[in-house]
Amino acid sequence: MKVTIRIVTIADYDAIFELWNSTEQSRRALNPVDDSRDGIDRYLKRNPTTCFAAVMDGNIVGVILSGHDGRRGIIHHLCVHPDCRRMGIASRLVAMAEEALQKEGIQKVFGLVFKDNDVANMFWETQGYTARTNLNYRNKSMNRLIPVGK
Repeated sequence: MKVTIRIVTIADYDAIFELWNSTEQSRRALNPVDDSRDGIDRYLKRNPTTCFAAVMDGNIVGVILSGHDGRRGIIHHLCVHPDCRRMGIASRLVAMAEEALQKEGIQKVFGLVFKDNDVANMFWETQGYTARTNLNYRNKSMNRLIPVGK
C-alpha cells in the first residue's frame, strides 16, 4: 500500500490523538495541556513546516511533531500505528522532519525517549541519534495538570 507524507494541520488532531492512544508508549508520553487540541494548535502555529503525517488509504498511520527554538530542533512525538510498523514510515517521517528543520537553519536536533522503551531507543540509534550520558534532563511543571514525571 502506498504511504504519502504531508504537513500536519490542526484538522488532523482527532486522528493523531487516536493514533497516539493506539500504543502504551505514546499514551504515557501525553499530557492533558500540551497534547490537547489547543496545545497542538499552538504548537503547529509555531512550527507550521516541521510536523508531518504519514497517510495510507486516507488514514493517518504515522505522525511526527518536531519544532525548534531557533537554536536546537526537538522531536516531541513520533508514532506509527502498531499495524504499520516495519514499513519504513518512521524513518521517512524522521527524514522529512530533519530536512524541514535544516531548511530553517537548525543544525542539531534531539528527542526524548523513555529509558525503558527498548524498541524506540534501538530505532533512534539506527537513525544516528546517540544517548547523552553527560547531562541530566530537568523538568518543572508550571501547571498542576501536567505531571512532573519520575
